[in-house]
Amino acid sequence: MVTAICPIVLRVHADDNVAAVGNSGGLPAGTVLPDGIILRRNVPQGHKVALRDIGVDEPILRYRAVIGHATRDIARGDWVDGSALRMPAPPSLDDLPHASGKVAALPPLRGHTFEGYRNADGTVGTRNLLAIGTTVQCVAGVVDHAARRIREELLPRYRNVDDVVALDHVYGCGVAIDAPGAEIPIRTLRNILRNPNFGGAPLLVGLGCEKLQPDRLAGTALTDLPLVRLQDESHTGFASMITAILEAADRRLAQLDTRRRETCPVSDLVVGVQCGGSDALSGMTANPAVGVAVDLLVRAGATAMFSEITEVRDGIAQLTARAATPEVADALIREMRWYDAYLERGGVDRSANTTPGNKAGGLANIVEKAMGSIVKSGTAPIAGVVPAGERADRKGLLFVATPASDFVCGTLQLAAGMTLHVFTTGRGTPYGLAAVPVIKVATHNALAERWHDLIDLNAGTIATGEASVEDVGQSLFALMLDVASGRIRSRAEGLRLHNALAVFNPAPVT
Repeated sequence: MVTAICPIVLRVHADDNVAAVGNSGGLPAGTVLPDGIILRRNVPQGHKVALRDIGVDEPILRYRAVIGHATRDIARGDWVDGSALRMPAPPSLDDLPHASGKVAALPPLRGHTFEGYRNADGTVGTRNLLAIGTTVQCVAGVVDHAARRIREELLPRYRNVDDVVALDHVYGCGVAIDAPGAEIPIRTLRNILRNPNFGGAPLLVGLGCEKLQPDRLAGTALTDLPLVRLQDESHTGFASMITAILEAADRRLAQLDTRRRETCPVSDLVVGVQCGGSDALSGMTANPAVGVAVDLLVRAGATAMFSEITEVRDGIAQLTARAATPEVADALIREMRWYDAYLERGGVDRSANTTPGNKAGGLANIVEKAMGSIVKSGTAPIAGVVPAGERADRKGLLFVATPASDFVCGTLQLAAGMTLHVFTTGRGTPYGLAAVPVIKVATHNALAERWHDLIDLNAGTIATGEASVEDVGQSLFALMLDVASGRIRSRAEGLRLHNALAVFNPAPVT
């Protein structure tokens, strides 16, 4: 019998009949748990152990939710791996609780500020960036080359500008641009150009023959947008194209260089939260801590955005009950129904979400993953729903309708107006965004130690009992204000780690 190890077993709710192992490296067979249960097999970290005998077809409860039904008899102390569960059907989108009124507004939080860049339209950025937008992927190589030249030759003259960002993507041509659904990528790109971190002074590079013409991209939302079109006859070779981009950039940099940070209320922040490379500890350490920080943001009057349709779908009743109004509940249902149909057209369902890494980290299926994902949203009433590619038009807790893909979700939150990003991970990912600082939160100590120069905050101390969820949430809130103010650079930002934009395009590609 193994007695040298101090076992950590994490049970979310008293009604749960399984709990997760919190020890790094897991626990070996024979370990005696605090309540006297003896492990019958080795159980990896994050994986579930049965707290009582569970008969075949009986429900398996975690987060006080049925995450599956037993495919076999499971003995007390046994490892409940993915093969031991049969996933339940998705919850119906009919007869859901509508704005139950039981979720009271959170008490206001006053006295907190950050140093931001105020824009003419009233929005506030956390960074002062020159953005170079593109109408089509064909120009990406030229723009990347120009961005390097701008960074090396021009940026040193403009000390108040943080960086230049090339907004590369793979949309713009070879697509059915008038098909239903094509409005999503177009408005996504348009609203990204309007992100507060760009100070209202981006510039645009196009090719000339693409389907997404500059006037269609800009619409009525963008005016006075400098355009360099590579196919124009005035360009005689590559050097001419680069010179034109640099000249336009120089004028924009001069505008941006006049901006200065000023003290702003936290209500001017727009924070997006997301999880990626999730494990079973995500829903017990990092995500609940993010939920605490989100509640603090909402109490301070800020905008906090959560997303990932497939990773909240199984908890839709929780969300509609928290809706501030029946209209918000209806909008949540509308987005879930649309995405169900989208997946069905592709011949898959929500179960396609979970990755091999999720499962290796102890997440048996999308139901369990969703229960742990929703807690990032905290406890505030949901004030609004932002359709994919749209810009947020109100403050408070918002659901931004996005796929769960890290890159697509981040891109759509940028379009919604996000100026600071919080990203939790248990398996580890070097994910980053060039347009906003990304704060990475680890779910367990081993990842925080192994990726010590990539992780900004360790929530693993919750699992070991060194800190409470409230403690880590408060620390994250303070860190957000420091990063938003430019006093601290996030790890990904300091290392210039970022992913390309991943534009969600549900329309056909021709």
